Amino acid sequence: MFHDRLPETFQALPEAAEHRRNVWSAVLPRRGRAVARIGLSSALAFTDVLAILAVTLCIEFGYHVAYEDGPLWLGSLRGLRLSALLSLVIVATTALRSEYNLDNVIARKANLQRVASLWLVAWAALLVVSFMTKTTNDYSRIVSIGIFLLGLPTLMATRDLMTRVVRRRLTAGSASVSRVHLVGYEDDITRFYAANESENLGLRIVGTSYLRRVDPGADTATRHDQLQEDLDLAVSVVRFLRPDDVFVLVPWADTAEVERCIDAFLRVPSALHLRPGTVLDRFPDLQVARVGGVSGINIGRRPLNLGEVLLKRAFDLTVSAIALVSLSPLLVAIAVAIKLDSRGPVFFRQKRYGFNQQPFGVFKFRSMRAEPDAAFRQATRNDSRITRVGAFLRRTNLDELPQLINVLRGEMSLVGPRPHALAHDRSFERRIALYARRHNVRPGITGWAQVNGFRGETLTDLDMERRVACDLHYIDNWSIWFDIQIMVQTIVSRRAYRNAF
Repeated sequence: MFHDRLPETFQALPEAAEHRRNVWSAVLPRRGRAVARIGLSSALAFTDVLAILAVTLCIEFGYHVAYEDGPLWLGSLRGLRLSALLSLVIVATTALRSEYNLDNVIARKANLQRVASLWLVAWAALLVVSFMTKTTNDYSRIVSIGIFLLGLPTLMATRDLMTRVVRRRLTAGSASVSRVHLVGYEDDITRFYAANESENLGLRIVGTSYLRRVDPGADTATRHDQLQEDLDLAVSVVRFLRPDDVFVLVPWADTAEVERCIDAFLRVPSALHLRPGTVLDRFPDLQVARVGGVSGINIGRRPLNLGEVLLKRAFDLTVSAIALVSLSPLLVAIAVAIKLDSRGPVFFRQKRYGFNQQPFGVFKFRSMRAEPDAAFRQATRNDSRITRVGAFLRRTNLDELPQLINVLRGEMSLVGPRPHALAHDRSFERRIALYARRHNVRPGITGWAQVNGFRGETLTDLDMERRVACDLHYIDNWSIWFDIQIMVQTIVSRRAYRNAF
């Protein structure tokens, strides 16, 4: 066994007690690390408070100048009370979620959907408190609406900016990063370094202990003694370095060796982590979960829980019913135009896979000439089969409107992965990893891929991979506000009409 990356100060320690204290201070900067981490986390929280306070006071000041004649300090006092309650809810909840924790800041970007949800919760708390204290009349409706509308984008912008700044500032040499010691076989540690750039890890590796591979032909006692010797030496080094975390990189398939590593390093005052290769890097929000009496690492939950399914369904039913009624004159006009333009039915219906790969018939306005006996062939740009009315419907996305019927029937949702023809599904699910995961939610009339311009003809596997990546992002980050954002972008975003023909 041998060790690596020991600080140079250990090669020749000075004899003087004062010099030894200086060496220990350099090797064990735990106090400075704690202060630095608390300072950075506090800075993140402070910017949230500052963003809310700035918006509140600016709007209060503007309202006072325009509509009030009293002293300015009264408006400022109201603004301070309002911003104090909003800040309390937002900062406390974010802290309880550990989103100010630097390790979480390093690992992932600011979740803006969660910020939006938290903003609504804070305002709900404000309304409850104002009602209970009978102070609702103290606040102007104009001021309240202005703060509500401007506060959220301001909070999102500052949160995203601070997250980027902190992630850029946290390097391996920063005093606030975790000090890590690696333990494992040489090839596993080599793969770890090859797969991770030290500047992007957000930690500092202070030591590495390599375990020797045991000769398969050796007897049990010899193998046991060799591993025990390596572990004893590794534990001694860890006790001397006192890192914050120890990562055991021994593959989980070597069950006995992993168990002995656990027993050895639970005896040192450092956090212990098991890392089975790189598979866990694919899942940023892992947690240990219990199902009955069985524990396991939860790497993927159901796409939507019961409450989310009911909320999404209620939203779909409400909006689709209102849309069908309000758009009925337009639907009739399109139907008449299709009949006048070419012979054939008004609607085009084709089998598609829906939730859990259950087939259903999707409704669309017919945009191509009817060819009952023709084999399926994907529409292409300048396709001679597309009618004049059909070309307009495709460019404006109006050919998708009859799918509101599918939404009412529960076969589709307003927002979700777009359903493809069965032939496409069968072909791509064999060639693209996780393609079939798109069917873990109901398909949608529009989706995250469509508003990003990934629609239309798929000439290569790369075209479909980009579309699937957007669909999987939607599934993993769903919220009702994400649905609303996508629906608005479907109407107003120029990218949503890209590649439409």
